[in-house]
Amino acid sequence: MTLRINCWSGPRNISTSFMYAFRQRADTTVVDEPIYAHYLRVTGREHPGRDDVLASQDPDGEAVVRDVILGDHPTPVVFFKQMAQHFVDLDRAFLAECRNLLLIRDPERVVTSFARNVPDVNVADTGLPIQVELLDASLAVGDTPLVVDSADLLAAPERILRLLCDRLGLDFDPAMLSWPAGPKPEDGVWAEHWYASTHRTTGFEAGVPSTEPPPEHVRPVVDAARPLYGRLLEYAVRA
Repeated sequence: MTLRINCWSGPRNISTSFMYAFRQRADTTVVDEPIYAHYLRVTGREHPGRDDVLASQDPDGEAVVRDVILGDHPTPVVFFKQMAQHFVDLDRAFLAECRNLLLIRDPERVVTSFARNVPDVNVADTGLPIQVELLDASLAVGDTPLVVDSADLLAAPERILRLLCDRLGLDFDPAMLSWPAGPKPEDGVWAEHWYASTHRTTGFEAGVPSTEPPPEHVRPVVDAARPLYGRLLEYAVRA
């Protein structure tokens, strides 16, 4: 039986690094943002490389769910890096056939970074409203939500990954802690616009937290997003 993992992240998080960590596992196939074209088609949002994204993927989200997310894969584990904000106008029934984890980040950092590429960023763009909906749906059926805060993962990658693998029923693989620098074959065509800093990494690097303030025009977005983040943070996996 295939273990299908959806990692529902907001933008400008460490979701690509997370994907690269799972890519290092011999038992895992990774898929990069399979419903991105669907999202762009449905919402009409203008993103860098929009036309290339639409040309590179099936923009029919229901077909992607059927053929990719629930489709056949060569390994017993499949990791789908998903942007939560992409999850629009889709039947959510397929979630019951997957394990779903929520990757979160302080919205001030998310919005400040995202606004560089998408200046008209709004709360929906952060993915947090969808993440809270997914959290509530999980709680409603008695599941224990899987929530990972990127700050915790960067501070203690092995400890958090061990806990996460245990929750997923997987053996921890030390190979998850490092990867080769540079682009990966699984990267989407949008990588040239978004992945430059990740391509310079070879592992989870905590670095020095940014103190860049958000542009004045997006402060209301940060303020609206903060309570959503706070609710999710209550359920974060802790070492």
